[in-house]
Amino acid sequence: MPLTYVIPDLHGRRDLLDAALARIDTHAAGAALTLVVLGDYVDKGPDSRGVIARLRAGMPAPWRTAMLKGNHDALMVAALRGDIAMDDWLTKGGDTALASYGGEAADVPVHDIAWLDGRPLFYEDTHRVYVHAGVDPARPLRQQEPLLLLTKRYADDDDSGLGGKHVVHGHDRHPDGPLLLQHRSNLDTNAWATGRLVIGVFDDAVPGGPAELIAVRP
Repeated sequence: MPLTYVIPDLHGRRDLLDAALARIDTHAAGAALTLVVLGDYVDKGPDSRGVIARLRAGMPAPWRTAMLKGNHDALMVAALRGDIAMDDWLTKGGDTALASYGGEAADVPVHDIAWLDGRPLFYEDTHRVYVHAGVDPARPLRQQEPLLLLTKRYADDDDSGLGGKHVVHGHDRHPDGPLLLQHRSNLDTNAWATGRLVIGVFDDAVPGGPAELIAVRP
């Protein structure tokens, strides 16, 4: 039974990432799997640098991976490349990300900026679409606006999927979540602040929402 494991917004919580990867490894018991990480690796929490370092280091050989871009990742890239004012990033949690590198923009390695910038905006399999924030249900996946993929917020009762596929996303925090609907799963539990990260486990052969949820604490 091939499985896809989905890790939502981490926001600088390397401890939660390490715990999540350990739980996935145990749960999979050596089987091949797909790991999807929904973006927002940086800002707010204490160790953005550590999160990026762990993800850049790679995963075990049987694991396929899709590490998506979140709006905070895009914000960090834009600030460090001078495309937006630095304060536009720092006031949205970038201060903690910068501190994890030593406190100066020059301390952030170019390869980390390039890695963040190179993250794809979505991943798709037979039954589901995975994205950081959301999709426009009226547009095909490859015609979506990048900003919307990074920043959309759904009404809680909005159960739209995309072209018959279930949409899996984060971005919109629900501390008591995840929020699971028939055509949409929001896995963001505001883990950087709550200390509770929830991994969605999806059966690749079965449409719809998660077959299982794994709650992780550091």
